[in-house]
Amino acid sequence: MFAQTPVEPLPATQSLIFLLQVGLLLALAHAMGRLAMKCAMPSVVGELCVGIVLGPTLLQLTLPEVSWWLFPTEPEQMHLLDAVGQIGVLLLVGLTGVHLDAALVRRQGPTAARVSGFGLIIPLALGTATGYWLPSSLTPDGADRTVVALFLGVAMCVSAIPVIAKTLMDMNLMHRDIGQLTLTAGMVDDAFGWMMLSLISAMATTGLTGGAVLSALISLAGVLLLAAVAGRGLIRPLFRLTNGAADVTPTIATAMTLILLSAAGTQALHLEAAFGAFVCGVLIGKYGRPDPARLAPLRTVTLVVFAPLFFATAGLRMDLTALGRPAVLATAAVVLLVAVVGKFAGAYVGARTSGLGNWEALALGAGMNARGVVEVIVAMIGLRLGVLNTATYTVIVLVAIATSVMAPPLLRIAMTRIEQTAEETERCDRQQLSPPSLPTGDR
Repeated sequence: MFAQTPVEPLPATQSLIFLLQVGLLLALAHAMGRLAMKCAMPSVVGELCVGIVLGPTLLQLTLPEVSWWLFPTEPEQMHLLDAVGQIGVLLLVGLTGVHLDAALVRRQGPTAARVSGFGLIIPLALGTATGYWLPSSLTPDGADRTVVALFLGVAMCVSAIPVIAKTLMDMNLMHRDIGQLTLTAGMVDDAFGWMMLSLISAMATTGLTGGAVLSALISLAGVLLLAAVAGRGLIRPLFRLTNGAADVTPTIATAMTLILLSAAGTQALHLEAAFGAFVCGVLIGKYGRPDPARLAPLRTVTLVVFAPLFFATAGLRMDLTALGRPAVLATAAVVLLVAVVGKFAGAYVGARTSGLGNWEALALGAGMNARGVVEVIVAMIGLRLGVLNTATYTVIVLVAIATSVMAPPLLRIAMTRIEQTAEETERCDRQQLSPPSLPTGDR
């Protein structure tokens, strides 16, 4: 038996370029993220703009030689950044699941169910219909039109809990009934979105056939059943041990290991890795119940390093010059209109059928319309699966940015017309409802 030849280490040139890429992207992501926050916008807007500055939109046009050296088109080089970004996404989604407040969802009851239900169904239907309408130039060659349409429908129906929560906290609305209801409905939307995304991703990789759909549904049900049955028995004793440790290292190591292995498990089943990370995060929050302070270092590293790098890298794939093509510009306008109308209509119908007033319904629509980080992740997954091309990817990321920027002013207009109740005032004074410490901050 011959000994296997060792794998050669990363060449010095590739290593140098990778380090320069990471350093430059991270520095600019923080600088432009801070600038966005000073302009009353989510930091993710500034972080995505880093990729626009260093990508095909600007640097490649003005300094092509510098662009080709610093961001070469060879897949091997770009995949190094993608790998770092993938770790960041999984930790981001997993930590979001840790902070999903199941008790809050239960307290809101039927009202939250109606708001989230209509807020999912109407945008999903409108987005799917729009996907069938997309010009052929905006769909990848060989992509199944139904898968593309369903993917766009999912992109239209998701909400971004991090952006919603940060907006509510900044505007001091977490103690208001509408604030709680918006957060609850957004949590349900997020959970449904990850399940649908996982299902459609399986269709994209295995083909849209009856057997493939059935297999994906069985895999999805199997993951949920395993989580429900084995989650408590595995998670609770593990975190009982780590939570009692003198330092936070075992808690962080356990959480990170479980999130990544769960992501690998769903990926092996041809489901989306982010779905496994999210489910694992929910189980950790429900059964592990680690002290938030013990996970704070992991949240910090994710927020300060991984997340900005992911969004900056995502921006590198945006090509705003494509908007110079009339078909792409018209598609961007239509998709943005569909996204806004669908979410507002869904939230409005759900609120009105629950007996809420017009301004309350509009406030719910304004909050749930923010898509932020979640839609960017959806767009990246679609590009990776070959469901989206660069032009369609650019359109969806622009929708994520636009809807996140729209949320605060629209919510402010609606909430000034809703009187604060005595119960809300008492709740605020006694601080019975503390704002959730979401891992994705202002993203």
